[in-house]
Amino acid sequence: MDSPATTSSFTLSSPGSPVKQLSVFLHNHVGSFHYLVKLLNAQSIEVLGLSVQDSVELTLVRLVVTDPDQAEQVMTEQGISCASRTIVVVELRDGAHDLGHALSALLSAEINIHHSYPLIVRPNGNPLLALYLDEVEFGAQALNNSGFKVLTQSELSR
Repeated sequence: MDSPATTSSFTLSSPGSPVKQLSVFLHNHVGSFHYLVKLLNAQSIEVLGLSVQDSVELTLVRLVVTDPDQAEQVMTEQGISCASRTIVVVELRDGAHDLGHALSALLSAEINIHHSYPLIVRPNGNPLLALYLDEVEFGAQALNNSGFKVLTQSELSR
């Protein structure tokens, strides 16, 4: 497969499926997040990026993992509330300096960012930023058109 992959109406930087983010609600108890990571690791699923939003009773954990479909299945089987959605993971080749350029590309395309967080992994040695956008496909295309690499799930899961 030598041509770029097309998902809906946008072209990814390279062949592969878009990145999925899992949103998980955990009870706000000591060790809940540790239990979740151990559960995933027992299935050979690694956490590649995360964001945690704490409240009094529940914690919202957003995860990027090596196998989101299997992770979602494991959590469902264990009775853990989980939802998935497509996000954009963009590589910042010039480090923090690229952040402004990436944001400018999204601003020019009039794309809103609902939330973002850095990823733990760096497949090419460059920082990665997970973005949940109001127009995921259009935002990925705007970043691609501005010279940014939008990563696929397979590029993260290596």
